[in-house]
Amino acid sequence: MRIGVFLTVVALAASACSVQGGGKDKDASGYPAKPVEFTVPQGPGGSTDLITRALAKSVEKPLGAKAVVVNKPGANGKIAGKDVFSAKPDGYRVAVMPQSLFAIGPLMLDDADAIKLQDMTMVKGLAVEDYVLVVPASSKYKTLKDLLGASDLKYGTTGPGTGSQLSQALLFGKAKVKSAPVPFDGGGPTVTAVLGGKVDVASVQIAEGFKQVQAGKMRALAVFSEKRHEALPDVPTAKESGYEVLVDQRRFVAAPAGLPADVRDKLAAAIDKAVASPEYLQLLKSSYIVPWNANGEQVAAQVNASLQRFDSMAKSLGIDLKAQQ
Repeated sequence: MRIGVFLTVVALAASACSVQGGGKDKDASGYPAKPVEFTVPQGPGGSTDLITRALAKSVEKPLGAKAVVVNKPGANGKIAGKDVFSAKPDGYRVAVMPQSLFAIGPLMLDDADAIKLQDMTMVKGLAVEDYVLVVPASSKYKTLKDLLGASDLKYGTTGPGTGSQLSQALLFGKAKVKSAPVPFDGGGPTVTAVLGGKVDVASVQIAEGFKQVQAGKMRALAVFSEKRHEALPDVPTAKESGYEVLVDQRRFVAAPAGLPADVRDKLAAAIDKAVASPEYLQLLKSSYIVPWNANGEQVAAQVNASLQRFDSMAKSLGIDLKAQQ
């Protein structure tokens, strides 16, 4: 998909998000009359899984129905998205989606069957996460400088077209280090690959790698945030090491296109209450994840802004992202 076309689609989706909801032609007074299924586009153990399970637990009371979590990993959320967004738009099937599928995927992958924003009704923003570059504790690479002095690297990613891949593709591309991505389905399997020495290095979300770093089983070499991260204050940013690579991940709740506006609003209101619960906020705090309070229109606008920022970053660094596969 051409970036210009994608940006146009995103802009239209941002301005017409309320239209996606389908107007007030249906009554939500009976919603929900059965359990609501929240699909996680990753396997158990990753940050999306943690966030979704905490959300599901806290949303049941304000929503007035049971919330069921289903894991459907693969293709950076595309497999889950294709499944959920082809369902009936009645509010009973939603997905927690990654920004990277829409803001990074088009820059790195040629996919004629990609999920489009008009396939979804944006419901709510959930969280913002930063990435950390990690190696096994036994690795010979003690610092980022050591790593970038390598002649050849095999790096793990949480999937093709993810922030995990983008952050490393930009870093190794700028440093002119010969490298090859090894994709896994989500953060949990990627961390396991690092611990098992199946890859030399990987970029994962803080929530996915912090405990292993804290336990001394992995070593953190850099973070891809603007400033040093409060969870890892002794770990330098890639930027301060001379590589201005800034990549984050965002999660949001989306439903199939055509979701009635009153159903969307009732679901969004329940999510608002859930994410304000002490239990949910504690999970985010303990995982060093930042809440993202955004409505549907703001989510679409953010995706657009991130796509442009990542594209501009790659061009300024002189890196062809599609050549990094």
